[in-house]
Amino acid sequence: MKLLHIDSSVLGPHSVSRQVSAAIVDRLRLETPNLTVTYRDLSSTPLAHLSGSHLAAAQGAPPEAALAQDLAAGQAVMEEFLAADIVVLGAPMYNFTIPSQLKAWIDRIVVAGKTFKYGAQGVEGLAGNKRAIIAVSRGGFYGAGTPMAVGEHLETYLRWVFGFIGVTNLEFIPADGIQMGPEHREKALAGALHAATNLNAA
Repeated sequence: MKLLHIDSSVLGPHSVSRQVSAAIVDRLRLETPNLTVTYRDLSSTPLAHLSGSHLAAAQGAPPEAALAQDLAAGQAVMEEFLAADIVVLGAPMYNFTIPSQLKAWIDRIVVAGKTFKYGAQGVEGLAGNKRAIIAVSRGGFYGAGTPMAVGEHLETYLRWVFGFIGVTNLEFIPADGIQMGPEHREKALAGALHAATNLNAA
């Protein structure tokens, strides 16, 4: 069993999403014999954002020499993702959506012919049979029925992206309201950590 652990927060040890994603991985290590974990920190080792040169190379043009190392990094990211049975993702909300570092990673795994294809029936996801567990941290409250629900473009986006490539076994562990004061932060973190440590390993 292979697990891919991704963190994207820029806050290091002060990050709520990192603490929760680590707790998720600890729980799965404890409950899953022979679990192999691959870790990628998108903040300390960021991927380049896509450029015209990336897209040209993807369409068969000879890659520029300066792009070779980055293309190899992108290939490694794709291979890690395809090989994983479980993906654990730490995803903080920055300005109502995902961090740009996480978007750069998503751009390397949402690739036609690799994780999805277009056919007579429309889009077909090719990356199914994975479990994705996503630790979400948000400064405010964006749940359904709240005044700021319309501004929630993190969980909604990730649900769509993973569903698009065929990953429908999604679980979200949220920590909401962490910027609403120390009491809210501690309560949100404690609740998310409790959910992580009680996660169903199956």
